[in-house]
Amino acid sequence: MNGVINAVIVTNTPAPYRVPGWGRVAEAGDIHLDVIYCTQPHIDASLDSAAFGFTPHFLTGRYWAMERRFMHSNLGIWFLLNRLRPDVVITTGFIPTYLYAFAWAVTHGVPHVAMTDGTAQSEKSLSWLHRFVRRRVFARSASFVGACEGSRDLYRQYGMPEDRVHKSVLCAENNRFSLPRSAMPVDFIFCGRFVPHKRPLFAMQVAREVAILLGRRTSIDLVGNGVMEPEMRDYAAQISDFVDTRFHGYVTQAELPSRYADARIFLFPSEWDPWGVVANEACAAGLPVIVSPHAGAAGELVLDGNNGYVRKLDVAQWAEAAVHLLTNEAHYSRFSQSSRERVSEYTFENAARGLRNAIRQASPAHGICSI
Repeated sequence: MNGVINAVIVTNTPAPYRVPGWGRVAEAGDIHLDVIYCTQPHIDASLDSAAFGFTPHFLTGRYWAMERRFMHSNLGIWFLLNRLRPDVVITTGFIPTYLYAFAWAVTHGVPHVAMTDGTAQSEKSLSWLHRFVRRRVFARSASFVGACEGSRDLYRQYGMPEDRVHKSVLCAENNRFSLPRSAMPVDFIFCGRFVPHKRPLFAMQVAREVAILLGRRTSIDLVGNGVMEPEMRDYAAQISDFVDTRFHGYVTQAELPSRYADARIFLFPSEWDPWGVVANEACAAGLPVIVSPHAGAAGELVLDGNNGYVRKLDVAQWAEAAVHLLTNEAHYSRFSQSSRERVSEYTFENAARGLRNAIRQASPAHGICSI
């Protein structure tokens, strides 16, 4: 294909917050896109990557899913890249499979693009070995892609040139989440995996504290599943006089918008999250968000005092913020409208623009830069 850049992305699994944006990259007349996945869809098992206009490839080999990260190692990617013969290789992290792809690019003189959702905050506790690997990869990369300003800060820490760093935002299908609000919404919603660093029990504790402050029973929807569910159900029984707790289990992407439409405030008390697309979904639904400072969306998508509150993980502080929203309708309406306005910038077209620019900058065919 004369004049077309053959780009390959090596990544984890098809994700609803990335696939549509990559489909828009594939629509660019000068970029042909293949995406190599380490594993089959599991974030949304119904997601069909091929329907978005690029060619998906799925590696085999053992896939280790951990609480915060995953691991995959398959040298078969070397032979797949030999067959695809890309002009640009993009990797989205530093697991062995990604490093094999990076090594293939260096060995074959093909430009490499480093892409990350990580931030200076989310990676501050990395070991010297992890930092050493990043320095080596970044030093041999032609351009860089980050999900947010926190990602820019991360690249800045490693001394990467500002003019080679591009932002490709994480986002949701905003229009799908903009449904009419339920006539009788629950007070709170928590949406995420039931694992310790997501702090679902903290969200339930906030609902209980708010009930005490308001002198009435509150309600919370818990959307997701995970190892903490038995403990959460036990706690729900203990606080049943204060909180009406509803467990919805795993909810598909098609069902999610109605869950947000049935709530008033989104609680996002994560101890660690490079971004948090659930915040995008909540904002698109017009929900104010109370978030910990440990999520990448805090201070960027969710601004303290604008469309939500950024609070340290202290139940009393979160409860005070929630009471203010639940008892002041004018205040709540202002925050709700601001959520919709702020998330309007987080679109798949904007995500695609950043990645397209990084690919074009890396490509020798465009005469800009190469390794």
